[in-house]
Amino acid sequence: MERIAVGMLGLGNVGSGVAHLLGQHGDRIAVRSGKQVDLKWAVVRDPEKSRGVDLTGVRLVTDPRRVIDDPEVAVVVEAMGGTDPALALILEALAAGKDVVTANKALLAEHGPQVFAQARKYGRAIAFEGSVGGGIPIIQALGVSLAANQVQSLAAIVNGTCNFILTAMTQDGLSYQAALHQAQELGYAESDPTLDVDGSDTAHKLAILAQLAFGASVKTAQIAREGIDRLQLADLKYAAELGYAIKLLALAKLSDSGLELRVAPTLVKKGTPLAEVRGPYNAIRVVGDAVGDTFFYGRGAGMMPTASAVVGDLIDVVVGRAALTARALNLWPAAAPAPRLSSAAQVRSRYYLRFTIADRPGVLAALAQALGAHAISIASVIQHDPGDDAPADSPVPLVIMTHSAVEAELTAALAEIDRLDVVRAPSICLGVEE
Repeated sequence: MERIAVGMLGLGNVGSGVAHLLGQHGDRIAVRSGKQVDLKWAVVRDPEKSRGVDLTGVRLVTDPRRVIDDPEVAVVVEAMGGTDPALALILEALAAGKDVVTANKALLAEHGPQVFAQARKYGRAIAFEGSVGGGIPIIQALGVSLAANQVQSLAAIVNGTCNFILTAMTQDGLSYQAALHQAQELGYAESDPTLDVDGSDTAHKLAILAQLAFGASVKTAQIAREGIDRLQLADLKYAAELGYAIKLLALAKLSDSGLELRVAPTLVKKGTPLAEVRGPYNAIRVVGDAVGDTFFYGRGAGMMPTASAVVGDLIDVVVGRAALTARALNLWPAAAPAPRLSSAAQVRSRYYLRFTIADRPGVLAALAQALGAHAISIASVIQHDPGDDAPADSPVPLVIMTHSAVEAELTAALAEIDRLDVVRAPSICLGVEE
C-alpha cells in the first residue's frame, strides 16, 4: 500500500488527538483512504515534554523548516492556533507543494483570501472541517450536502465555553464569575477566557460560516459582536420566567436589505432545539430554500471531537476529494464583490428589556410612552411586588418584552428612557430569536 507522509505543526490538545488517531487507528484510516498515512514529523516547543500519547516513529523537532522542506511530506496539519507564525508557515507549505489541513478559525476568518489565493496559485487543497463546531460536520454540510440550496438563515451555538457557563448559570444559579471559574477548573475555559466570553471566537466562526453559506467575505470587525461577559444572572432568571433560555448565538440572515451578521446573547424559546443545547455542546440550525430547516448537534471542542474532524479532512485530502471540493467551492475568491451587509440599525426583532426604576406611580406609563413614540409595542411586562417593607422610591426591576421593532428606533427609545429621572441604571436589551 502506498504510504503518505504527514507533518504536523503543533502537538497540543488537538494535535495530540490527531496523533492518537493516526497511531491507534492507522488500519482503519488506511482502509478508508486507500493509503497508509504516517505521521513523520511533529513540530513542538519542547521535544522532551510528556504528552500522554504514543509517538513511536514520530520525529519531534522545534524547527518547522524540517517539515516544510521535506519532499516526502505531502500534507501539513497545522495545529498551532493563532495567526503568527501559523499564517506564514501555511503559506510556505502551500508554496512547497503540500496540501494543508487546519482547524484554525482565527486564521481563516482574518486571512482566508490570502490563504486560499496561495492554494489556488500552487494547485493545492486546504481542508478545515475542525475550524467550526469541532466534531460537527458543518463545513461539509454547507459546502457539499446543502449546495443545492440558497441558505436563508443560520443560528449557531459554536462556543462550548460560553454555553457551559450559561448552562451553569441557568441550571445551578451560579453567578457569571462562579460559572466561569467552574469552567476553568473543568478545562472548558482558558486561564484567559477573553476571546471566548467576549464573542470574538464565535465571530471568527461566523465569518467562516458566512463564506460557505452566503459567499460573503467578511472580517470579524464587520460583525456586530457582544459577548456574555457582562450578562447578569437576573436576566437569565427573568428570561426563564418568560419561557426563554439565553444563548450566545452566531446569527446570519438574508433579507431585502442585505445580509445580517451578528453575535450576541439572545433569548431562545424553551423547548426548541437550540434552547436545549447544554454544557460544552454546539449546535447549528440552517434553513435552506429547498431543504427547509436542518439542525446539526455535537461536541464542539476538545481533543477528540476536533481531532476527529481533522483526521476526516486528512482522509479527504489523501483520497483526492478535498482538492476537487476546493476547486468547486472557490472559497474566498480574489475577485469577489464586497457583500451587501445590512446595517445593525435596520435589524428587526423582538426584544427583551430590563429597567431599574424608582418604585413610584406612573413610571410604567412614562416608559410605555417613550417606547410608543418610536413605534415599539409592548408584548408583556414583569414587575414583581417589592413588598411592604421596601423603602419608598426604592429601585426595582421592570422587564418588558416587545413585539417586533426596528433596532434603530429601539436604540433611540432606550436613550430617552435612560435619561428619565426615574431610571436608576442603564437599561439592558437582548434580542429574541424566533
